[in-house]
Amino acid sequence: MNRTDRLHAIHEALRRAGPGGATAAELAARFEVSPRTIKRDVSALQQAGSVIWSEPGPGGGYRIDAAASLPPVAFTPAQAVAAAVGLAVLPPGSPFGADARAAAAKILDPREPGARARAASLAGHVWVRRRDDAPVAPSPVLRGVERSLGDRLVLALTYRAGDGAVTRREVEPVIVAWANQRWYLVAHCRLRDDLRWFRHDRVDRADPTRERDQPRPVADLGEPPEGSAPVGP
Repeated sequence: MNRTDRLHAIHEALRRAGPGGATAAELAARFEVSPRTIKRDVSALQQAGSVIWSEPGPGGGYRIDAAASLPPVAFTPAQAVAAAVGLAVLPPGSPFGADARAAAAKILDPREPGARARAASLAGHVWVRRRDDAPVAPSPVLRGVERSLGDRLVLALTYRAGDGAVTRREVEPVIVAWANQRWYLVAHCRLRDDLRWFRHDRVDRADPTRERDQPRPVADLGEPPEGSAPVGP
């Protein structure tokens, strides 16, 4: 890791450490450099405008002032490529796919030319298999599901079952899930008064209502299916 990338990483490590902060020894072990190097790096960050407090003595260390306005999060070239890889392997018609592409542009746009060139070079050494064979839901359906989840609104679905029967029902979304090579909306179905898995490619309409839904813990769903996992940390 070069010094520029390490400076970004140290700032991010301190931000994530919260009020407890981190010692020079802890940061040195994490980034495989000497404590003296960490002290020089922190000094450089402070001179660049980062509000980092230094507390000397036993139990002391570095922490970022939570009350200060922090500069925008900067990604290292490797982190930018990791984000691009994650986006590249998303199946077509993935929920929040349009927002993901916009986020990727924001990651790369503000980068200084040298870092952008390193990210582009590194990306050229990564190949992925794109999932062009995945079932695709219509864009209006995806937008409806996304809005319902984001704004916590009851969703009115027009749904085609496996036997071709079409039903109109109101559901309270809990999660979207990629399982068995397709996308599902997992929601509490008011028609069945139970949790149901709805295949995205069988949803003909997904219209958010004005009614707020009742938040339901994701833990109520139990363990994710084999091969699936939460996106968050």
